[in-house]
Amino acid sequence: MSLSNPYAATVAMLFAAVSWGSLFLVGKPVLSRLDPIWFTALRYLLAGVGMTVLVVVFGERPWAKLRAHWRPLTGYGVLGYGFFGILVLEGLKLSLPSHGAVLMATMPMTTILLRWLLDGRRPGIAVAGAAVLALSGVILVSGVLGRSDGPPHMLLGDALTLLGTVGWVLYTRGAAKVPALSPLEYTGLTAIAALPWQLAFALVATAGGWIAAPAWTDVTPVVPQLVYIAAVPTVAAVVAFNFGVRQLGASRGTLFLNGVPVSALLMSVALGQHPAMQEWIGAALVIAALTLSTRAPASTSTTRVDGHGGTGNGASGKAEVKDGAMAGAGGRCPAT
Repeated sequence: MSLSNPYAATVAMLFAAVSWGSLFLVGKPVLSRLDPIWFTALRYLLAGVGMTVLVVVFGERPWAKLRAHWRPLTGYGVLGYGFFGILVLEGLKLSLPSHGAVLMATMPMTTILLRWLLDGRRPGIAVAGAAVLALSGVILVSGVLGRSDGPPHMLLGDALTLLGTVGWVLYTRGAAKVPALSPLEYTGLTAIAALPWQLAFALVATAGGWIAAPAWTDVTPVVPQLVYIAAVPTVAAVVAFNFGVRQLGASRGTLFLNGVPVSALLMSVALGQHPAMQEWIGAALVIAALTLSTRAPASTSTTRVDGHGGTGNGASGKAEVKDGAMAGAGGRCPAT
C-alpha cells in the first residue's frame, strides 16, 4: 500500500475517530473509580508496553532516535498525552459530555489558526469552510444549544477542556519538528519519553494530598476497560491519526476529530438510545465536511512562492500532503 495513498489515510483517520468515540463510553466506569491523573498514568503505563514492542519491531533504531531527540519528544509527549489527557478528563468531571464533544471539535479551527499565525499558511476556502461546517454539525449532535441546565462548575470544566485541546494541537504540530521519525516512532517515542513524568506527577499529587491513591479494589473491576483503552484508543488510534496527519496535513487531518462525537452517537444508537432529528442532521453535516476536506487543497500561502514558480495557492496544499508522506516514509509503520 502506498504511503501517499489518501484513501488509506482517510480510513486511518476514521478508525481513529471511531476509537476515540468509544473512549467516552468505555472510560465512563473507569472515571467513577479512578482520579483522572491516575487514570492517565495507568492508561499510558499499559500503553507504553505495547508502544515499546511496536517501535522495537517496526521502528528503525528507535532508541538512538530517542536519545537524539529526547527533549522535543518529551515536551510533545507531555503536551499530547499528559496535559491533554488529564485536563480533558478533569473538564468532563465538572461539565457535560456534550460540551466536551463540542470543544474537541474546535481543534481543527485552532490548528488552522495556529498554522496561519505561526507558519503563514492561510487556509484554503474549502478547508476553512469544511471546518466551520463540521463544527456546526458537532454542535447540533451535542445538543449544547438547547440545554440550559448543567453542573455548577460547568464553565470551569469547559475552560479546562478547551485548554487541554491546545495541548493536542501542539502535539500534532510537533510531528513536523522531527521528520526523521515515522508516524509509529513519533507516537511510541513521545509516549515513552512522557511516561516517567506522568507517573512522577501522579505520585507527587498523591503525596501532596491533592488526589487519593487508587485502591486495588478500585482498579481490578475496570482492568478490561483499561486494557481496551490502552490498546485501541491509545495505541492503535494514535498511530493511525499520526499516519493520517502525515498524509493529509495537520489542517485537513484534524478535521476528522469531528467524527469522534458522531461515532459516539452511532454507538449510543447501538446501545438502544434514540437520537433526536437535530443530532442526525448534525451527523450528516460532519460527514459532508469530511468529504469536502478530503477533496480540497489543505492550505494556501500569501507570501511563499513554490519551486516551480507558482504562487503557493492550491499547490501548497498538495505540497503539504507530499511533504507529510515523505516525512512518514522512513519507518515501517504497521498502519500502512
